[in-house]
Amino acid sequence: MKTPKILLLGFWISTALFALQMGFTAYAQLRVPGVAQEFTHLGFPGYFRIELSWAKLAGLVALLLPIVPVWLKEWAYAGFAITLVSALIAHLSLGEGAAAWGWAAATCVLWGASYFFWKRLRAQTIPARRLA
Repeated sequence: MKTPKILLLGFWISTALFALQMGFTAYAQLRVPGVAQEFTHLGFPGYFRIELSWAKLAGLVALLLPIVPVWLKEWAYAGFAITLVSALIAHLSLGEGAAAWGWAAATCVLWGASYFFWKRLRAQTIPARRLA
């Protein structure tokens, strides 16, 4: 079965943008003092910022490498979903405006597009199982 090019294109564009955005946030959480201050402002302990950064980088490796098992990619997508929703909740619970939570919201859209296209590609490349 031939995979439609639009699915491949949509997957790689959304996944590349998502990976760039998450990679940048992981870097910023490790290296930019203002981001560390924002974590403190949101009420998170300092170690969580470092732990989250390394988890994001590991998740990106799981998403981008083709040799990673499907179940691990599913867990990476789930972890990113939890991270992004938690970021939105943290900012909204403090009553912050769109400037504070917009980055997380935009990344949620990229996450959703990447996951959507990944699931569609999987459905296209795996033959349907016969019902016994």
